[in-house]
Amino acid sequence: REKEGHQSVEQERKGAELCFPQRPNSSCRKPTLHWSKAVLLYSVLFCISLITVALNLLVIISVSHFRQLHTPSNILLLSLAVSDLLVGLLLMPLEILRSTTCWVFGDVICSVYWFLSGNIICASIGNIVLISADRYVAICDPLHYPTRMTVVRVKLNVSLCWFYYVFYISLYLKDILIKPGRYNSCYGECVPVINDIAGIIDLVLTFIVPVSVIIVLYMRVFVAAVSQARAMRSHVTAITFQRSLNQANKSELKAARTLGVLVIVFLACYCPFFCYTLVEEKVVSDSFVFFLIIAVYFNSFLNPLIYAFFYPWFRNAVRLIITLQIFKRHSSDANIL
Repeated sequence: REKEGHQSVEQERKGAELCFPQRPNSSCRKPTLHWSKAVLLYSVLFCISLITVALNLLVIISVSHFRQLHTPSNILLLSLAVSDLLVGLLLMPLEILRSTTCWVFGDVICSVYWFLSGNIICASIGNIVLISADRYVAICDPLHYPTRMTVVRVKLNVSLCWFYYVFYISLYLKDILIKPGRYNSCYGECVPVINDIAGIIDLVLTFIVPVSVIIVLYMRVFVAAVSQARAMRSHVTAITFQRSLNQANKSELKAARTLGVLVIVFLACYCPFFCYTLVEEKVVSDSFVFFLIIAVYFNSFLNPLIYAFFYPWFRNAVRLIITLQIFKRHSSDANIL
């Protein structure tokens, strides 16, 4: 009887470690994380998620509300902010739950999560490519910019970008969309498995090619900015030479700093995860992969800081939004530039 009692206690203990004790033969084990560490992790990550939503929502309201901001460049910022808002609103919370607790939402929601994740992240990368092209034309070919980068054309490019990635991700994840949960090894798990060939093609199309385009365009922009600064410095008079020299140096440093931050932060957030997917076909739920995915999502927290906070008009718009001035009549016509 005592032996049976010990066996019963042991079974209960093992059952408590399972995600679904009522399915002892097919249930995954619960992630082992001390409650204090779990509370700290949840608090930090959910705060980042909320701030990501708030910052990108401010960008969306600013560009949508104020007519002065209805420009081709800001339309691209708006599209980027929408994708980053969805990252903070949907992807971050679901990834926190997927990797730190048992997946309790079922196989269908798991497939939907990976589908949304692929679409939103790829759309964010595509938007950054479009922003790179916009700035390239604006700086390297300013005379043709008004005709090449119209609001209608930019809206069309943004729409094509989103629809292209919906179609692409549908093909890429067709296996788990057709049969949800087919790659889960136990009940309570949410992982996709991609074969080697599809993984390499995806790495090339969604990361290597876009990153190459971004780097090439931004290097051209940087060279053009430095050339313009040197041209201005060579045409100053002797009296204002030193002052213009300092301004030119500041322009070069500002261009280098801004472009460097854009490229380095993007690469720092995305490279680790895509390098991992190159060598591992199954995205498992361990802590290492969790932080790689969070690093990708963290780029959506940094994007509004990099692309919007550096602009004075954004600070003016946020001031009017926070003080509820946007609810006044004709506030959309306010001069915030």
